[in-house]
Amino acid sequence: MKYENVVPAVFLSRPNRFIAVVSLDGEEKVVHVKNTGRCRELLIPGRQVWLSGSSDPRRRTAYDLIAVKKREDLLVNIDSQAPNRVVREWLDGGGFGLIRPEYSFGDSRIDFYMESGDRRFLLEVKGCTLEADGVGYFPDAPTVRGVRHLRELVRARRDGMEAAVAFVIQMEGVYKVRPNVATHPEFGAALEEAAGAGVRILYLPCRVAPDELEVTGASARDVFGL
Repeated sequence: MKYENVVPAVFLSRPNRFIAVVSLDGEEKVVHVKNTGRCRELLIPGRQVWLSGSSDPRRRTAYDLIAVKKREDLLVNIDSQAPNRVVREWLDGGGFGLIRPEYSFGDSRIDFYMESGDRRFLLEVKGCTLEADGVGYFPDAPTVRGVRHLRELVRARRDGMEAAVAFVIQMEGVYKVRPNVATHPEFGAALEEAAGAGVRILYLPCRVAPDELEVTGASARDVFGL
């Protein structure tokens, strides 16, 4: 996926979870943050960030904050909408006969429902932006919704469907994601339960640029054996 009108800026502050103040060409600007998570280890005053400009006159802010340089060798995409978009692109080349986003199942909406012949799949997508010592962690804040999604995937397995949770790693050089049990132990327990029930745990590394995010590695066709 590609972004339009991407420009560099310097992060200054985050008054609330929806907006940030940045310095753009020496001028302070209020921008929309496309991630309501904490991102405390990323959004630090003085760090270089990247913004995507919008021409929509109805918007209150002219830019979205989409990426942060955590250190010289690590650029992190923090757009919480990007994982679903890149997974959809990845699935489109997988040979599925049907791909349906936002599929209602149980008490939740699961990100994707797919069909291939008589095989039925549910796929939940989680974006990973938290890294420590080259390892990704999820979540960066407690997620009751995330626990519920895992339990719905377990239910899908019991109903005879194939099910998976895909962690989209929104940075390069990280290839595995561990549950952040220090922040939310219940998510770690739910992930272990899901794996034990036959839910597949997928790690999707990405190529990351200020204006682009793309899943790399194995194709969806190979991952799902189509």
